[in-house]
Amino acid sequence: MFAMSKMFASYSVDDINAARQFYGELGLQVTSAGDEHGPLWLHFAKDQEVLLYPKANHEPATYTVLNLSVEDVEQAVDELLARGVQMIRFDGYDADDRGIHRSRGRSIAWFTDPAGNFVSVFQPD
Repeated sequence: MFAMSKMFASYSVDDINAARQFYGELGLQVTSAGDEHGPLWLHFAKDQEVLLYPKANHEPATYTVLNLSVEDVEQAVDELLARGVQMIRFDGYDADDRGIHRSRGRSIAWFTDPAGNFVSVFQPD
């Protein structure tokens, strides 16, 4: 029934304007899904979209809400660090000095958006 349906994911943020600025500065196309204080669409390749919605009692997710596949994780991390984004290191995951964890055929690094949600950049090896 849903095999041919268009899909999108969504998650909450506490400050829609901070999210608009943050994701826009990462190079994503960001559009409003209503008025300027309403939800946002993040646009990705192949018509993939993620909806961010404001939530007054937002609590950051305790898991990764968005995984961004990149061709070169080291370059992506360097660009994030240059923009002042800090990489997150999790207990039990060995990471290099830039916060990149390599395991099971992939390289991955995590950071948070302004609402505290976990986002990753990863590169399949």
